[in-house]
Amino acid sequence: MLHDPLSDALSSIKNAEMGGKLEGVIKPSSKIIGNVLKVFHERGFIEEFEFIEDGHGGKFGVKLLGKINDCGVIKPRHSVKRGEFEKWEKRYLPAKNVGSLILSTSRGIISHQDAEEAKIGGVLLAFIY
Repeated sequence: MLHDPLSDALSSIKNAEMGGKLEGVIKPSSKIIGNVLKVFHERGFIEEFEFIEDGHGGKFGVKLLGKINDCGVIKPRHSVKRGEFEKWEKRYLPAKNVGSLILSTSRGIISHQDAEEAKIGGVLLAFIY
């Protein structure tokens, strides 16, 4: 039974990466999953992704590059002020400037690097490295 679609999506990406596969399928789909995949693509962790309509809510097809060591959701969803990113980087990422935290902000779902540049805070959703 599905309880957290984002967690299930990141688990399927991680399992496909660990299995050495070049493609993965994420279902069910949602706007949040699509936006998180967009950040993964912008940061260079996945090659591309596409939405596939299957008549049951759709799914995402993801082409992998083999660059993901670990990814997952952050629960509970912590609120982060604009000066607190280093604290959360230490907790969820293996080293400074390695990987990304994914945040939900007033400007949409973006990485913590983009949030630092824009000088905004948000709510932590996921991590990837």
